[in-house]
Amino acid sequence: MYLKKGDDLFAVADMLANVPEAGEYCVADCLESGFVAELCAAGFLVMSYQAGGSVLLYPKYHNVRSALFFDNLHVSKSVRRFLPRYELRFDCDFDVIVDTCVAKHGAQWLTEPLLVAIREIRRAGDSPVRPVSFGVYRDGELKAGEFGVVAGRVYTSYSGYYEENSAGRVQMILTARYLEQNGFAFWDLGMPLPYKNTLGAVDIDARDWTTRFREGLNAGN
Repeated sequence: MYLKKGDDLFAVADMLANVPEAGEYCVADCLESGFVAELCAAGFLVMSYQAGGSVLLYPKYHNVRSALFFDNLHVSKSVRRFLPRYELRFDCDFDVIVDTCVAKHGAQWLTEPLLVAIREIRRAGDSPVRPVSFGVYRDGELKAGEFGVVAGRVYTSYSGYYEENSAGRVQMILTARYLEQNGFAFWDLGMPLPYKNTLGAVDIDARDWTTRFREGLNAGN
C-alpha cells in the first residue's frame, strides 16, 4: 500500500490489523519529519531503503508483535549479579547511541535521510512522538545502548547494541524497570524473537496490539 501525506494513517493501521493477508509493509516516498512522526504515532515501525540516489520509507505494521508487560519481566540469576555494575541513563548521548547502532548494524534500513527526520522530530516541540535513548554505563563509560520512540505511554525499540556480553541484557532489564517506574503501559519490542520471550515478552496479534497501543497513546495525552 502506498502512503502519502494527508492519509488517515490510523485507518490504514486498523485495516492492516484486521486484514493480516494485506501484509505488513507499506511504502512512501515522503521523508518529512512530520510525516514520519505521524507514522510512529499510528503504530508503524518506520524503516527505509536506499537504492542509488532514491530513498523510500517502508513503514511496517507487524502481524504479530512482541510486547513486554512489566509484571512479566524475568531476570535470570546469571544476569542478576551483573546489575550492580552498571548505571542506566535515560536520554543521554542520543546521537552517540544512534551513530553506534548504525556503525554496528549498518544503514540498510536506518538510512541517513530517515535519521535526519528522526533527529528533527526529536528537536520539534510539537511532535506527537519523541525519539529517546537508553544507555548503560560502567565506570562512566557507555557499554550498551538503544534508541526508540515514545508515543504516549508506549516505548517502541528501534535499534540497540552492546560492547560487552553482560551489558546488553542488563540494559534491557534496567530499561524495563525504568519504563515501569515512570508509568509506561508496556514496551513494544517489535518483531518477535526468542531472546525477547526469555526476557518475559509475549507475542500478540496486530488487532490486540493495536487496542493496547491506542490505549497507551491516549493515556499520554
